[in-house]
Parts: sequence; structure tokens; C-alpha cells
Amino acid sequence: QVQLVESGGGLVQAGSSLRLSCAASGRTLSTYFMGWFRQAPGKEREFVAAIYFSGGRAYYGDSVKGRFIISRDNAKNTVYLQMNSLKPEDTAVYSCAARPFTIAFESSVWNYWGQGTRVTVSS
Repeated sequence: QVQLVESGGGLVQAGSSLRLSCAASGRTLSTYFMGWFRQAPGKEREFVAAIYFSGGRAYYGDSVKGRFIISRDNAKNTVYLQMNSLKPEDTAVYSCAARPFTIAFESSVWNYWGQGTRVTVSS
């Protein structure tokens, strides 16, 4: 089992930055992909970013490329999502997820989920 706890959400103005954290516990994550998804009211869950916990390239959804950065701290078992140049359309509940071995962009195939943290961007 993997337990994931997100933090860092809040209310911010358009153009500002926010950093989300996802603290992981349970089994070793060295062979896991860690991802961020988001779901806005009335919309489907959307892939935001993912990274292999042991290193390697990061993956981003088209709507956040160039603005968001995913990173990890292996010593703290924590994954971060740095969100810059935030827009009102970034408003959503952001959830951290974990999946072993292979990357996937469809949320239904990710194995473990956090409870989510709400991000609201005002115009």
C-alpha cells in the first residue's frame, strides 16, 4: 500500500505561483511513477504532470507545459508541483497519484490516490 497526502492548495490571484506537495508513505517508491491530476467542477479528471520517482524525464499535460514543474525529493519521499503563471482555468482539485513501473495519462489506471487539495485562482 502507498499512502499519499497532498498539501499546499489555496486561493491565489491570476499570475501568481503556488507549490503543492505530496508526501508518500508505505512501500518503497523507487519503481513508481508519481503524478498530479486535477479535476475542475463539471469536468473530467485531467493529467497534469508525472515523474519517475527514481529519476528521469518529467511529463506534462499540454495545458500546463511551460508553467508547471514537477519535482521530487527522494530523501523526504515527497513530490512537488510548482505552479507558475496561474490562470483562472487552473482552478481545480489537484490530486497526487502513484503507479508502478510505467507512465500512463489516463487517471483510471493509477493505483493510489491522495485526498486532493483545492486550488482556486481568481481573475
